[in-house]
Amino acid sequence: MKNKKRDLTALTLSILVIVLLNVVASFVFHRFDLTSEKRYTLSDATKNLLRKLDETVYVKVYLEGDFPAGFKRLRDETREMLDEFRTYSGNNIEYEFIDPSENPDKKQQNEVYKQLYDKGLQPTNLEVKEESGTSQQVIWPGAIVSYKGHEAPWQLLKTQLGVSSEGQLNNSVQALEYEFASTIRSLTTTINNEIGFIEGHGELDTLYVEDIKNALGQFYGLKRVKINGQLDALDGLAAIVIAKPDTTFSKEDKFVIDQFIMRGGKVLWCIDALETRIDSLARTGRTLAVPYDLGLEEMLFKYGARINQNMVLDLQSSALPVNTAYRGQQPKIELKPWIYSPVILPTQKHPIVKNLDAIKFDFTSSIDFVEAPGIEKTVLLTTSKNSKTINAPVRVDMRIMQFQQDEAQFKNPKQPVAVLLEGEFESVFKNRAFPPEFLKEYQFKKKGVSNKMIVIADGDVIRNDVQTSSGKPYPLGYDKYTNQTFGNKDFILNCVNYLCDDSGLISVRSRELTLRLLDKKKIKTERLKWQLINTCVPLLLVLLYGIIHFIRRKRKYGN
Repeated sequence: MKNKKRDLTALTLSILVIVLLNVVASFVFHRFDLTSEKRYTLSDATKNLLRKLDETVYVKVYLEGDFPAGFKRLRDETREMLDEFRTYSGNNIEYEFIDPSENPDKKQQNEVYKQLYDKGLQPTNLEVKEESGTSQQVIWPGAIVSYKGHEAPWQLLKTQLGVSSEGQLNNSVQALEYEFASTIRSLTTTINNEIGFIEGHGELDTLYVEDIKNALGQFYGLKRVKINGQLDALDGLAAIVIAKPDTTFSKEDKFVIDQFIMRGGKVLWCIDALETRIDSLARTGRTLAVPYDLGLEEMLFKYGARINQNMVLDLQSSALPVNTAYRGQQPKIELKPWIYSPVILPTQKHPIVKNLDAIKFDFTSSIDFVEAPGIEKTVLLTTSKNSKTINAPVRVDMRIMQFQQDEAQFKNPKQPVAVLLEGEFESVFKNRAFPPEFLKEYQFKKKGVSNKMIVIADGDVIRNDVQTSSGKPYPLGYDKYTNQTFGNKDFILNCVNYLCDDSGLISVRSRELTLRLLDKKKIKTERLKWQLINTCVPLLLVLLYGIIHFIRRKRKYGN
């Protein structure tokens, strides 16, 4: 009876403790992330974004079906991330996983594929090994996110030139939080910040920045601005973009930009140091690249960077079509490397460029850092190890594609072509006098507040091509000769988001997840051994425990 009362008391107390813990847990929310990289811990910026949701975000994920283990991992990680988002959003996230290929009717399958493509998703072709050989399988590693009647695509798989398939999948897993949070932000954001595209100095016109303006328009208000020496021309703008100017900036315009920076305004400089006449190159096959006289060199020098008057040539480059047939023969068009157009593979870990696909440059120059007290300087992009520089004037000749390049001549590796400057910039006009009638009651600032700017030594990095027949713009980064889309759009978006986004969401891109892969050599040579270890050892351990437990009980209670 004594033991019975003790057991009943213990049972009652256990039940009360469990009930009490559940009551407390219903009021106190906490999640425990025991992974070394804290992969299931959302950033504060993401949590704040989710807590502001006032309606349900519905997600249709088209990553279901029978596909390789790597994509199953991406699917499972996506599901876990969505569960985490749903928890912090107060159940305002709903999702479903769909197999777009489940309908055996090929015609209906193609209709579904077309709908997904029109909505902005990109397919991936997989080669599947079968007993009879190999077959092609189309999968759609993406999702459509809906909120208040609006939709946006979310591409789950982040492809990268020169990165292994395992690396691409791991980078895609790393990017899940940022990409999904950015998609939600694009659907829910209220446009506050306004960005100005400067014009009046030969900058790219609207048609050639149409695609990036459409992308930025999801987050920011946009306008084109002529300064014309007006001191208030940039008032109210969070940032300005200077995209490939070709004429000199007046002293007054430079003053307005300088004071805009001193007051916290951000600048994205996309500057060509050399003028390369494309019309002459297309007509005669050659041209001479000579320095521009933009009048911006002194400003950038004061802020901590110098765009050199040279041109970077790189063996890691894009290609152009060339007729390789002899005269009088049938034309034979082949793609040949165009070393004046470097293809930059981002290798830095900075959030702006981390895990980005290759970025295409045209007629770019190198950038040097110069002394600027208090300014932190970061290299964002560099050329490959097989690059070289030629000082201006530079002869650009299409006949160079007919010859095999000597790798030994490309001995100026890793030339910086995009840099980030952060700190309290000093005014270029600190010790200079301006006419009183120009300044009037304007309060001149000799030193600025904490600020940041990005300098890119190429104006074409932000330029989209235009279809000759229709006059419509191609997507930014699309190469019409190779049908490849480079990462230019994502790069420019990340630049502007880093400069202007005060939510801190861009910092999520710096998250690292360790890629823990099985040793393929051991899998092949020691497959049976590890199968036996994984199946037999646990059973033997349980059996051994049972035997020991039986012997102990027999010794204790045998008498």
